[in-house]
Amino acid sequence: MASSSLPSILLPVNVFELNNILSLVLTLTITSILLANEAMAMAIPTTLDGPFKPVTIPLDESFRGNAIDLPDTDPRVQRTVEGFEPEQISVSLSSTHDSVWISWITGEFQIGDNIKPLDPKSVASVVRYGTLRSQLNRRATGYSLVYSQLYPFLGLQNYTSGIIHHVRLTGMKPDTLYHYQCGDPSIPAMSGTYCFRTMPDSSSTSYPSRIAIVGDVGLTYNTTSTVSHMISNRPDLILLVGDVTYANLYLTNGTGSDCYACSFANSPIHETYQPRWDYWGRYMQPVLSKVPIMVVEGNHEYEEQAENRTFIAYTSRFAFPSKESGSLSKFYYSFNAGGIHFIMLGAYVSFDKSGDQYKWLEEDLANVDREVTPWLVATWHAPWYSTYKAHYREAECMRVAMEDLLYKYGVDVVFNGHVHAYERSNRVYNYTLDPCGPVHITVGDGGNREKMAVPHADEPGNCPEPSTTPDKILGGGKFCGFNFTSGPAAGKFCWDRQPDYSAFRESSFGHGILEVKNETHALWTWHRNQDFYEAAGDQIYIVRQNDLCPVQPEVMKL
Repeated sequence: MASSSLPSILLPVNVFELNNILSLVLTLTITSILLANEAMAMAIPTTLDGPFKPVTIPLDESFRGNAIDLPDTDPRVQRTVEGFEPEQISVSLSSTHDSVWISWITGEFQIGDNIKPLDPKSVASVVRYGTLRSQLNRRATGYSLVYSQLYPFLGLQNYTSGIIHHVRLTGMKPDTLYHYQCGDPSIPAMSGTYCFRTMPDSSSTSYPSRIAIVGDVGLTYNTTSTVSHMISNRPDLILLVGDVTYANLYLTNGTGSDCYACSFANSPIHETYQPRWDYWGRYMQPVLSKVPIMVVEGNHEYEEQAENRTFIAYTSRFAFPSKESGSLSKFYYSFNAGGIHFIMLGAYVSFDKSGDQYKWLEEDLANVDREVTPWLVATWHAPWYSTYKAHYREAECMRVAMEDLLYKYGVDVVFNGHVHAYERSNRVYNYTLDPCGPVHITVGDGGNREKMAVPHADEPGNCPEPSTTPDKILGGGKFCGFNFTSGPAAGKFCWDRQPDYSAFRESSFGHGILEVKNETHALWTWHRNQDFYEAAGDQIYIVRQNDLCPVQPEVMKL
């Protein structure tokens, strides 16, 4: 009887109290979330807390990864289309949000002694696109080409590509999802329907949510782990800072090695196995057909062939916004992604102050409006501030030529690859800690088959002989790496401890994510392949100090 009368007595009171309780719980929950977020943010250091004491994470001997290339029998690298249907589809950006490039390949490559290039005019380059998947009512056409990799030596196999298509879409709205198909509708040979999102409009308040930075990728089982981790972070844009496929670790007959010079010292020319480019394009299509990728060249794209031609695969397969950004070369260009201005520099073409690249860079920097694009990010392949023995001070001539210019215009962050490890610097300029210098980040740990860089130049017995450090294709082998003239390493070529400018370094495979939050704060997170997807191997807020480091605009006509 007591239980049956209980609801009639307590129900009105319970409803009233329940509303109060729910309101209190909601308030406490929101407060807890805000406090948790604040605590999390407080736990993440910022560059304002620096300069930081140098940290080296010891090598994890239990995790070496699987630096073995995917074989041509792997279904992820095999051709799955027929005839002239598009494959290896990718998206890349133009210089501003209202334009993108769609690239793809039709037809099969040929390799052997008797090859006959396909006629690029035999297949049209057409993209149908629109904001509704069911209404692709806009149409754009582009251009096509075929390239060959030829060797003037008996016994080496020549290669000719399928037909490479590049189409530029224009008149697009910012931060908008577009659907598209590409191919030749007259054959008919059109692709399935894919989609991508345009970049936000350039302003101090709009930024891509997440930008993935990766370098020295290759196509190993380590690569697949890197790509899987990267996809889990849902990037809006991918920056690949050089060394794409490592096709030049192979002979033309498909025999590969982790060390080309060690295994093939008697080769009459440094050979490549060009089908590795096709394998890479097929493997990456599920990502790059949806997420734009921007690339700079690395040393593994050099690929010498007959008549001293180089970088042919690289300059043929990717679309670059060179013309749109006032550049006369595919090796250097710039573009905007929301309130970020990216400068993509070429380490393997002339960077002298009298050269075209330097002049273009000076004009491009002078025309950056920091009210519209507050963030200025530069990338190239070979790092200036790496403390690993591998490639130590290899790009010193480029640093000597260009560092003053980047410092003058207040570059915030620099991303590099080349060294197969991870390293983040303190803010640095001319090897000296400087609150107005950029943060240099090396992410050459994408997973290639050459394995990781481990020894550091500052460790006993690891300082390289200075004369061995120049690279013949970077600055023509010119030597600029003289001994330090000041600081703890004065009179020496290497430090005898981890340099003050090196804040954090670790030999592990992985990738990075840049999240620009506003015009002063950007969150940088480095993810290691051996960790859970959301774990951070290194994390810091990069903070711009406009009051301390003002940049005066000097507008020049391009």
